[in-house]
Order: sequence, then structure tokens, then C-alpha cells
Amino acid sequence: MDFEFTPEQGAFKEEFLSWLKKDLPDDWDPTRYRNLDSTEEWARAHKDFQGRLYEAAYAGLHYPMEYGGQGRTLMEEVIVLQTVATTCVELRMPGVITFGMAAPTIQYCGNEEQKKEFLPKMLDGTHIWCQGFSEPNAGSDVANVSTRAVKDNGHYIVNGQKTWTSFAHMADYCILLVRTDPDAKKHKGLSYLLLDMKLPGVEVRPIIQITGEQDFNELYMEDVRVPVEMLVGNEGDGWRIAITTLMFERVIGDVTMAAVYQKNIERMIEMAKQSKRAGKPVSEDPIFRQQLAQAYIEVMVLKYHGLRNLSHQISGGIPGPEGSIGKLLWSEPNQRITEAAIGMQGPNSQIMGGSPWSVQDGFWQYSFLRSKGNTIEAGTSEIQRNIIGERVLGLPKDITRVARQQ
Repeated sequence: MDFEFTPEQGAFKEEFLSWLKKDLPDDWDPTRYRNLDSTEEWARAHKDFQGRLYEAAYAGLHYPMEYGGQGRTLMEEVIVLQTVATTCVELRMPGVITFGMAAPTIQYCGNEEQKKEFLPKMLDGTHIWCQGFSEPNAGSDVANVSTRAVKDNGHYIVNGQKTWTSFAHMADYCILLVRTDPDAKKHKGLSYLLLDMKLPGVEVRPIIQITGEQDFNELYMEDVRVPVEMLVGNEGDGWRIAITTLMFERVIGDVTMAAVYQKNIERMIEMAKQSKRAGKPVSEDPIFRQQLAQAYIEVMVLKYHGLRNLSHQISGGIPGPEGSIGKLLWSEPNQRITEAAIGMQGPNSQIMGGSPWSVQDGFWQYSFLRSKGNTIEAGTSEIQRNIIGERVLGLPKDITRVARQQ
């Protein structure tokens, strides 16, 4: 497989880079991660940036023109995503659910009215979306959802609770998994709704993370009336559509995540050259050099795994359970990489960002704390290994269960 850009793709990347450099705020520093001060500022910055991408014809490149896209190739979309990920990923983060999950699901599973109504507003930055799958008693076990939706006079009356709902505090809509048939088998009784977050009865409560941020939230719904037109597919299709959502999350996510981590490795190598332990640069210590090499190898594995899956999708394939491999390849290595970076700093590892004595403005302290959620969010490592064993390798369920226990 040839991983080099074609001349046309290379020219497109240069064109986009040129536009991006001119269109970023004057004080924007691509070499450091920027935490925006408030929910309102973050949402406003994201919507403004997405709107400018849309106006410049760099948003929704591979979506059909009738739904607000550009009718171009998926590879051009990936070039834009990777470039943004290495220059201003913060501005794109509130849209991770919107573009990684909600948009492709509506594109492939929604009806014509839903596509025309929602896709253009996603692409131009009008809407931010969140994902209402996980519940207090149904985290990685999506089929165990208990949030109820009862049909009544042209509406679904929704009651229940969701948790770990990323960006719910700034979202306009939510892709919502509900139980419409409590008497059916767990997988068969689910349906998929599009929830307007401004409807009466919707309440969002923040979950403050160890980093001090509130990316995650609890979502409460009490007698929320959702129009039946917001049902995606048919009643009982929820499990199939939810799996479609999760599969699309993996493909683009792996390729984009690899670009972010590759930039982080470059930052890590620069830190190792500048930091000293026992009077010598960290980069000269054989143990730390081995950690740097291992970090680079793991990021390259993620990168080429993502490109393999991307190639499959470009050739007309649909994402499959192999995406669970990518989830393991970015979540667990990132914890090892950030821990290694903290170790390289020695006593300075205790100094957070904002101090003149902090290393790289506390980037690795923040990343180390945030990485602890990697093996839980988007499906725990244990669940991903079950999926790989059962659905990729074809192992019987009892074998994967015994292997997990050992």
C-alpha cells in the first residue's frame, strides 16, 4: 500500500495549510494546548471556527452537496482533520461527537428529511451534538439501556438518565438510545432518537474531572416529549444503528488521534533534549531513550492501523468490529506515554502549568491526568478485548470470558 499523498492531495494540503495559517487568531500558538476559559467561550470559538471552515469550503468535504457538503473525497476530509488536529485541535474538540458519530449515522441511517434538516447545520457550525448512550447501570454494556420512551399522540415520552455524556453542557442536540419495548430481548427493544437539548424536562449536570474540566456530564430526562419524526430508522432498530455509530467513531478517530499523538511525541523528544537528570540530558539516558522509542513505535502502529481501516472505507467498505483494535491502540499507549513523560521530568513533574518553573507549560501534567479516562471512555479495554475475541477472531464467548479472568 502506498501511504504517500498523490500530487493533487499534496497540493490540497498546502492550500489548506495556507488558509489555516491566515485564518487562525493572531495570538494562536500551535505548539501548545490551550484550555479555553468557559463553556460559552469554547462553544462560541468552535462554532465560529467551524463556520469559517464551511464558508471556505473545507467542511464536510466528502458529504453530498445536497446536504451541505462539498462532494469531494474522504481522503481530502482526512487531510483537513489531521491538519487541524496538529494545529488547533481545541477548536475542533466540541465537534468530536457531531462529526465522528452523529453526522455519519444520520447520513447512512437517517431519512431524507433528517439529512436535509441536520447535516447542513452540523457542517456550518450551527449545531453541536452529544451522545446519550451510557447510563449508570449501562456503561460499556450498551444493550442494558433502561431509559424509556413511550409513544403518545405523535411523540415519544422519554424518562431516564444518561451519564458520561461528553459536551452535553454545550450541545444543541443528542443522539439518544432508548428502550421502546421493555418486553423484548435487550438488543431488540432499543430505538434511536434525535433529542433537542432545549426541550422541557432535559437537565444537564456537570461531572468535574480530575483535570478540573467538565467535558463529561449527567443527562436527566423527565417526561420529555420528542416528536416521532426524530426516530432514526424504525422502532427496534436502535442496537443496529448504535453499532453503526460506534464503528464510524473508530475509523476517522484513529487516523486523527494518530496525528495528535505524533505531534505529542515530537514535543516529548524536544522535552527530553532540554530536561536534565543527574546533570545530563534525559535524551542520553538509555532507559528514557527506550521509552521514547517505544512511544514512537506505538504511535506508528496506531497510525498505520488507522490508515488500513481508512483504505477499506475509501474502497467502499463499511467500518467493522476491527475498530476496537484501534481503541486499544490509542487509549492504553497514551497512558504509558504520558506516564513516561512525567517520569522524565523528575521533581519538576509536580509543577502544573501556569508556573514559570513548569515544563512545557504543564502540558504533560494535564495529559497524564486526562489519560486516565482513556481506557474507560468510548468502551472500556475489557469490552474492546471481548469484541476483538468474539467478533474479529471468532472465538467462543466462554473462551474470551475465561481469558479475561486470567
